[in-house]
Amino acid sequence: MNSQIPIRGRPLLEAGRPIPTHKGWWQQAFSTRFESMVDRIDAALEFGTVEGHLPDGSIRILGGRGPGPYAVCAIQNWMPMMRLWVSGSVGWYQSWAAGEWTSPDPVQIFDIFMRNRRTLGETGRAHGLARLAKRLTHAFRRNSRAGARRNIHDHYDLGNDFYAAWLDQSMTYSAGIFADASDSLADAQAHKVRLLLDRLDLKPGQNLLEIGCGWGALAEIAARDYGVCVTGHTLSREQQLYAEERARIAGLADKISIRLTDYRDIAGIFDAVVSVEMVEAVGQGYWPAYLQTIQRVLKPGGKAAIQYIAIDDTIFEAYSKSADFIQTYIFPGGMLLSESRFRNIAEGKGLDWHPERRFGLDYAETLKRWRLRFDDAIVAGQLPQGFDQRFIDLWRYYLMYCEGGFRGGGIDVAHVTLKKRG
Repeated sequence: MNSQIPIRGRPLLEAGRPIPTHKGWWQQAFSTRFESMVDRIDAALEFGTVEGHLPDGSIRILGGRGPGPYAVCAIQNWMPMMRLWVSGSVGWYQSWAAGEWTSPDPVQIFDIFMRNRRTLGETGRAHGLARLAKRLTHAFRRNSRAGARRNIHDHYDLGNDFYAAWLDQSMTYSAGIFADASDSLADAQAHKVRLLLDRLDLKPGQNLLEIGCGWGALAEIAARDYGVCVTGHTLSREQQLYAEERARIAGLADKISIRLTDYRDIAGIFDAVVSVEMVEAVGQGYWPAYLQTIQRVLKPGGKAAIQYIAIDDTIFEAYSKSADFIQTYIFPGGMLLSESRFRNIAEGKGLDWHPERRFGLDYAETLKRWRLRFDDAIVAGQLPQGFDQRFIDLWRYYLMYCEGGFRGGGIDVAHVTLKKRG
């Protein structure tokens, strides 16, 4: 008898609590409210157009006043509007997963909503008790030492075999930078790494600390091409094992050390620090601790190069008061940066902020290529066993949702150099 394969990714799948999907009297009772909600969305769309197919069979054009994507969205009943009204982006995902709305290209929907983020206001965010419940749940998933290990495990320990199925051969899980449209994903990732390392003015024999080392791609390039000794830190046992084996195969085991340590417990003094899309996993309450660690371990005059994802400062307050789809289902405990707030903390810790480079559309392209590779892996049967259709759909939605966010300009990714005074 074959033993049943356990469902992988269960903690992420079970993170949200959808409102009941039963249909009945409330659809009639609240239809006028939902129609007025459509009116408000229409009035708020300054950029782009949505061709809305409504439950009564009618087609309505929303927006169309300014440049932007043309998106098509068909709602089968008023449940998507109900979920959006109550639970914001979490409810909108749950409605998609239930088949209550469809689109030939959901990326365009997400792009338009993000592109019109300021005029849409609270549309797309949870309200009332739902907002309070999500905020409390998110607070319980904060990144204390124990919480950080649990949150990292839920996402990154889905398995190296899972990530290898759709990341490029370098196993780099962050935005690449495309020097040319013909660049492969691997080319873009290597280009990104070198641009980041070049900010540090590294010299052979120096000691480089990497906070959040992933599967070791940056450490390998830094040790091999820049001649430095790299100490990488992660909370993922899967990543640690992979990165150690990678260094051994590359003949760099004497230059690369991978440690399973919380960033708050890092000891020693380093010539330079690098950290790629790690700070988003920290949470706003721990930004001071993260920056204090960088300040503490850097030698005087030393530099840190950071790749970070930030959300538009004008909507950060509203964003931070609840928990969106990504925080609920994908990155528990996560929080995108408010660049101005983060910069103020850094400078208060004695870290001077040097010009940033933004490349949000490169992240959109990276996400698109990941999604195409993910879909190819599914068709080819290359996705590991244990991931059911619900998880596959969740992951595809996540990649589309993020791509739309970067294309809409409400979230961005950047490099910055922090230099320790003294």
